[in-house]
Amino acid sequence: MLAAAAASAQVVSLSGSLGSKALLVIDGTPRTLEVGSSAAGVRLVSVAGDSAVIEVAGRRSALALGGAQVDLGGKPSGGQGAQIVLTADNAGHFFTGGTINGKSVRFLVDTGATTVAIGQAEAERLGIDYRLGVRANASTANGIVPVYRVPLTSVRIGDVQVYNVEATVLPAPLPHVLLGNSFLTRFQMRRENDRLTLDKRF
Repeated sequence: MLAAAAASAQVVSLSGSLGSKALLVIDGTPRTLEVGSSAAGVRLVSVAGDSAVIEVAGRRSALALGGAQVDLGGKPSGGQGAQIVLTADNAGHFFTGGTINGKSVRFLVDTGATTVAIGQAEAERLGIDYRLGVRANASTANGIVPVYRVPLTSVRIGDVQVYNVEATVLPAPLPHVLLGNSFLTRFQMRRENDRLTLDKRF
């Protein structure tokens, strides 16, 4: 029985959570589980904020929202994945955890943003020396503001990592990092009801 369970689920990641439910991506297939329920040999033990604990074949593993997929040996994957699956919140927005240059951030998908957009304070927290970037002006809801355009070494969501992504650092604080088209155009996007699937193109 243990061998069968191990064979049924190879890699698992946490894509979202709502109350006692978690959206897990099991071998590339999104599954919504309640605490205590199972799918494909994976049982959801607990959910707390941006993390969850799962159990596979009697072994427990912790998952972080937007973090690397975990295989059954508990080893992180190398970021060679090709698909991201997101679920909309009650307002229809797509949020996800992830990393920029290896540091955790909270993303909001924004197809109207030309690049990944980062507030100045968040850029400083991430260690981005934006003052070495290219100065430009951008049109915002508050008018024209000076910004810095900088390259990001890497942007990662789950098991999918993209390199050399253009970003814009704005002087105004942003509650989330806006995941704009400098990242999104690397993918083929497909929306079905409240689910957004991004398939990596290059």
